[in-house]
Amino acid sequence: MQSKVLSIIIPVYNEEKTIHLILDKIQQVELIGGLEKEIVMVNDKSSDNSWERLQQYKADNPNLKMSLYDHEVNKGKGAALHTGIGKASGDLIIIQDADLEYDPFEYNELLQPILDGHADVVYGSRFMGGKPHRILFFWHSIGNGMLTLLSNAMTNLNLTDMETCYKLFKAPIIKGLQLKENRFGFEPEVTAKISRIPNIRIYELGISYYGRTYEDGKKIGWKDGVRALYCILKYNLWAKG
Repeated sequence: MQSKVLSIIIPVYNEEKTIHLILDKIQQVELIGGLEKEIVMVNDKSSDNSWERLQQYKADNPNLKMSLYDHEVNKGKGAALHTGIGKASGDLIIIQDADLEYDPFEYNELLQPILDGHADVVYGSRFMGGKPHRILFFWHSIGNGMLTLLSNAMTNLNLTDMETCYKLFKAPIIKGLQLKENRFGFEPEVTAKISRIPNIRIYELGISYYGRTYEDGKKIGWKDGVRALYCILKYNLWAKG
C-alpha cells in the first residue's frame, strides 16, 4: 500500500536569513501515520537571495522531496499559495510560513484529528491552549480578534484564530476551491469558502507562536487588516462563488 503524503506549501518572499532553518526543522520532523513529506516552495520574486538559497538547499539535500517554483513578478502571499496548492501532489496539504514563527514539530498534533477520522480541516490557533506565545503587538491581537469575530459571525463557526498560518486540509477540499485573493486576503476567503462545504468537519487546536517584529522581517501591516475586513464581507455576502 502506497504511503500517504503531506504536502507542505511554503510561500517565500525575502526570507534568505531563515529559509534554511525552517527547512532543517521540517526535515527533522518524523510524521505519524506513515506519512511522507513533500515540500513545495514558491518564491514570490524575492529581491534578496532567497531563490539562490532555495536552489542551493535543494542541491545540498538530494534525498529531500522538494519542488521549487519562481514567480516572474511579485504577486503576493495568496498568489504563491495558489501556485503551491496547484502543484502539490499530496493527500493532505498544510501551509507553512518561511520564517520561524510557527513550529513544524507540531505538525503531528494538527494531523491527529484527520488521521483519527474526525476532521477534514484543522486550524492551529495561536490564542488557545498552554503553549508558549511570544508577547508582541497589542493592536495586532485586537485586530486579529475582531477579524475572527466578524468572520465567525458570517460563517457561523467558532474559531479563535481565523488568521493563523497553520491550516491543514485534506487535499481534495482545498484544491476544489476557486481561490482568488493574491495577498493576505487568503485567510478570510478560504475560511468563508470551506465553511459553506456541506458537512465539513473543522477542528482547531492550540499551537505555539514565536512572533517576529518588523525589525525581524514581519511583513503584514494595517492595510492588510483592512483588506482582510473587506474580504470577510466580500466572500460571505456578495461573492459566494
